[in-house]
Amino acid sequence: MSPDIATVVIVPLLAVAAPILARLVGRVAAIPLVVFEIVLGLLVGPSVLGWVPASDALHAVSNFGLAFLFFMAGNEIDFPAIAGRPLRRASLGWLISLVAGVLIAVLLSPSFVTAVYVGIALTSTALGTLMPVLRDAGELRTPFGRAVTAVGAVGEFGPLLAISLFLSGRKPLAAALVLIGFAVVAGAAVWFASRGAHRGFHRLVRATLHTSGQFAVRFVVLVIAALVGLSLALGLDMLLGAFAAGVICRVLLSGGDEEDAHQIEGKLEAVAFGVLVPVFFITTGITFDLRALVSDPHALLLLPIFLVLLLVVRGLPGSLAAPPGSTFADRASITLFSATGLPIIVAVTGIGVSAGELEPGTATALVGAGMLSVLIFPLVALVLRKRSSDGGERPADPDHVPVVG
Repeated sequence: MSPDIATVVIVPLLAVAAPILARLVGRVAAIPLVVFEIVLGLLVGPSVLGWVPASDALHAVSNFGLAFLFFMAGNEIDFPAIAGRPLRRASLGWLISLVAGVLIAVLLSPSFVTAVYVGIALTSTALGTLMPVLRDAGELRTPFGRAVTAVGAVGEFGPLLAISLFLSGRKPLAAALVLIGFAVVAGAAVWFASRGAHRGFHRLVRATLHTSGQFAVRFVVLVIAALVGLSLALGLDMLLGAFAAGVICRVLLSGGDEEDAHQIEGKLEAVAFGVLVPVFFITTGITFDLRALVSDPHALLLLPIFLVLLLVVRGLPGSLAAPPGSTFADRASITLFSATGLPIIVAVTGIGVSAGELEPGTATALVGAGMLSVLIFPLVALVLRKRSSDGGERPADPDHVPVVG
């Protein structure tokens, strides 16, 4: 079988096999789906069986899956729900993470520039990965889930801003001006989306909701492509555009009929988590150079260090957003969720290696730590959260008004 045919057949096969395995193993332990996608990709990739090689075509589809992952993160964040204390605490925690990450990375890196790459990578939280986990666990709308969402929102958006400011190759002032220009465009789009009923738009959405037209899905893909293209044209990271596209589309599409919005959300989830996002996680496993990691003692030593640093640098400050009255188990769970990072680590290390400012071994160790964080931290966090809930220690929802009668 030729490499191209193997890729076309095996990658979809793995995407189907992953939820089946997750379902079977779920009878024993609730392991997040992405764990199986990454492990299966690693198994068939060049590092183990060698059935599926890394290729430009696979990389292109993977990048679109990554963009859709960040789009869904921006689209699913309920900003009014996390506004106030959760967002303030999460923002404070991320600033602490950034300072601590860079300072600690200076001790491990040969230069300050390398330390910036490592420090920013250590401040990320994989919100796009955690949202499905929280949804499947029934935690997305709880105070606990809102706290994790706030930490994840800042932990994805903050590093994207840092990448654009410090890793774009421009001077900080020029980078800031470009970033402000992008923010103005994105803000204007959000403002326009929130103004008026847009009746003609929503009539077309409804008219094609169950036809081959599928205007809503096509429009979303266009918005993602437009903002990703704008980000790249401005020298910003493409994920910033994808995240902004999610926020804009949430505002615009939620302005129509509630039932239509619910159906559109289902269609977008089908495209993202049914097709594109699995390709990103499977490709992450395929392209991970396990042999290089094992053969490089320095990189092998750095991997557990980076994994621990994700907990210390990102996890502990993230726990500041824990709801009032949280148990120790809940705080430990938020710490683990906060320290779960992979997509931005992949993006940051890719930029660093391409620029020649990050050693491949260090990049491999960082990505390996990110993969292990996705494999381990959510699983342990869910176990701790379940124990807290089963013990009747779940904190009260401050927004809940009891009904008397």
